[in-house]
Amino acid sequence: MRKKTSSRALAASVRDTIVSPRRWALSAQSARVVAYSLGIEAVALVLTGYLLATTPPRVGAVVMLGVLIAMAVLQAELNRQVERTRRRVSGMAHINMTSVWIFAGVLLLPAAFAAVLTMVLYLHLALRSWYRLHRVPAWRTISNTSILVMTCYASKSVLVGTGVEDIHVAIARGWAGAAAVVAALLTHFVVNAILVLPARARPGRTLTELFGGWADNGLEVATLCLAVLNALALATLPGLALLVLPPLLILQRAALVKQLEQAAIRDDKTGLLNTTGWHELAERTLIEAEQVRATFGLLMIDLDHFKRINDTYGHLAGDTVLRKVADTITSAVRGHNDAVGRFGGEEFVVLLPDVATQHDVGAIAERIRHAITTLAVDVGEQPAVQTITGLSASIGAAMYPSAGTAVQRLIDAADTALYHAKANGRNRIVHIADLA
Repeated sequence: MRKKTSSRALAASVRDTIVSPRRWALSAQSARVVAYSLGIEAVALVLTGYLLATTPPRVGAVVMLGVLIAMAVLQAELNRQVERTRRRVSGMAHINMTSVWIFAGVLLLPAAFAAVLTMVLYLHLALRSWYRLHRVPAWRTISNTSILVMTCYASKSVLVGTGVEDIHVAIARGWAGAAAVVAALLTHFVVNAILVLPARARPGRTLTELFGGWADNGLEVATLCLAVLNALALATLPGLALLVLPPLLILQRAALVKQLEQAAIRDDKTGLLNTTGWHELAERTLIEAEQVRATFGLLMIDLDHFKRINDTYGHLAGDTVLRKVADTITSAVRGHNDAVGRFGGEEFVVLLPDVATQHDVGAIAERIRHAITTLAVDVGEQPAVQTITGLSASIGAAMYPSAGTAVQRLIDAADTALYHAKANGRNRIVHIADLA
């Protein structure tokens, strides 16, 4: 009885996802994203349909397609909860390990069959692993699938262009075949990143948010390398392909552990360092500064009249404002050298290593203050979008070692300066040294 109810719930969810524009959420995206997503989906669908109609249905290719689907589904089912957890805690860039099977399909199958393999695997992920995860709207899954289909066509065209139709030909050609496979692998990696860019690019987004970090890209390259070994096994000794599963399952779990470690020190709402993560980094910076007799700065930032935003527009709008302010502060500091954290509520903290003078700290603080005053934050959904402007922040500044020789003393000093900034009209910067 429970299984029947669960099946009905799943069917109802799929039906709602398909027929409800709100669940698709594509209409809430910019016109550029909507046009790009629909365009690449149409091209992928038409091209796949044409290639399927003109590709001879060879028995060997059909069997290999079935084998790849079966193995990929088995791997996905064995690690389904791991994948759900990884997707739940991940940011924009998410490596789901399907490249192990999809790029193997590029090396083993006709282009149209590789496209079908991609579609089937993403449908399975959507229904089984990403079911009811709010960060995986249907339009994005379909768009990502279409992008991967086009990526498969690009990497396959490199193989065909070098005279290597599949992995069997590559094996026969030795080093020339190996070079063709590597070229196809690099094409797959680069083209996928380029095709994803128009759907992700927005003002203020960092390169890490657009393309993922070194660890994310390293994981993707690792899955592509496993795909080559997978294809070699399936082409020569098919039984050995099962040996790909254990390292793949372990790799996926290791990626989850890394993500959970990062999530433990990150603020879920803004993506900034949380109190724990920021304190750990500040303590390390303090030790390094003591060893080399360096100085560093610290800023405490508090949004002015933030309660009015929550009261006027609602708490969801307030969360949007916090995320935009966090992005603005991150863009205004000195790249990866400075560490931005959220201390809860509307209060942020910035660590500024290797600043020499109070003037240097003040210049960065002024850049942050000015950037916040120019923010215009759109909240709500079409057609009831509202724009919040007139934001400002009060900032307190302190420097090591003049304001304190311990992290907490520096925080207290910057907080005292912040209090004076708010008490004297807000939207201003006060340095603790000026209060002495």
